[in-house]
Amino acid sequence: MRHARELPLSRRGLLAAGGATGLGALVTACGGKGGSDSGGKGGGSWSFTDDRDKKITNDGPPEHIVAYVAAAAALYDFGIDKQITGVFGPTKLKNGKPDVQAGDIDVDRLTSLGQTWGQFNVEKYASLNPDLLITNMFDPGALFYIPDDSKKKILQLAPSCAIKTGRVSMLEPIKRYAALAEALGADLKAKKVTDAKARFEKASEELRKTVKSHKIRVMACSGSADLFYVSNPKINADLIFFEELGVEFVQPRKPDKGGYFESLSWENADKYDADVLFLDNRTATLQPDALKSKPTWSKMPAVKADQITPWSSEPRFSYAGAAPLIESLTKAIQDAKKVS
Repeated sequence: MRHARELPLSRRGLLAAGGATGLGALVTACGGKGGSDSGGKGGGSWSFTDDRDKKITNDGPPEHIVAYVAAAAALYDFGIDKQITGVFGPTKLKNGKPDVQAGDIDVDRLTSLGQTWGQFNVEKYASLNPDLLITNMFDPGALFYIPDDSKKKILQLAPSCAIKTGRVSMLEPIKRYAALAEALGADLKAKKVTDAKARFEKASEELRKTVKSHKIRVMACSGSADLFYVSNPKINADLIFFEELGVEFVQPRKPDKGGYFESLSWENADKYDADVLFLDNRTATLQPDALKSKPTWSKMPAVKADQITPWSSEPRFSYAGAAPLIESLTKAIQDAKKVS
């Protein structure tokens, strides 16, 4: 739900596949652009066309990659590890444990260039001798978590690669990160990858079946001290995919600029009815215990029924990252009753 400058909840603000056959075809489909002239391994020239239709070239496969943390985590799921030397974005919690967006990658071995919105240590970035910068692109041409005031300096140091992660179904960036990982040398036929893909397909089919028999209305949302955000299922990649599988989402009638969500004052937070609240679980957002102080929150039927489920509103765009999210939403819908 991307609220870019604020939480960065803006892109996604806060910060689909009809039918089993259709889903299988989409998951299996190859996804257009990309590729390496050298097959991703060994010497020779290397190239990849990103989602800006920009062809990135190098004398050989990049060996010093710096990436937005969720991009690094997605690549790791597909088999790219040691080439990633640095990350930016929320990587560690205050207690030193990995942030959820870091997935399974070993964050202790990575150099962090900054954990919060607007932080990017350009000098430290240069010291890593980067030959490729990778990040998400929630809005056309916008490199996520690259600060505007230092963008020019950053982009002069190494080629950049952007993967489109907004206004498309979640399946698309998953396929694109798979293609990028393969170009960088990953084996997409490795058991780790094929097992994750099988789990993703099974979870997706289970969600599709569940929503046919459970007529539950879901509201993807996020809370801050001053505002309540209702996310747009037509813009957020994961919500687009879930809706394609048949999930019924609340559709905000007056989305804010950018289209990712509608921001409401807490006095108007009960504008929309829902049976389940799909609540943004990022560390920058308010969680149920903190939201109890908001009178309107406590009056919501879904809150009264304790039908609140965590929403990883910035998903990891890999089969391994997405499968648990689908399973969690499926269980929430299965366990819910109609209250709106």
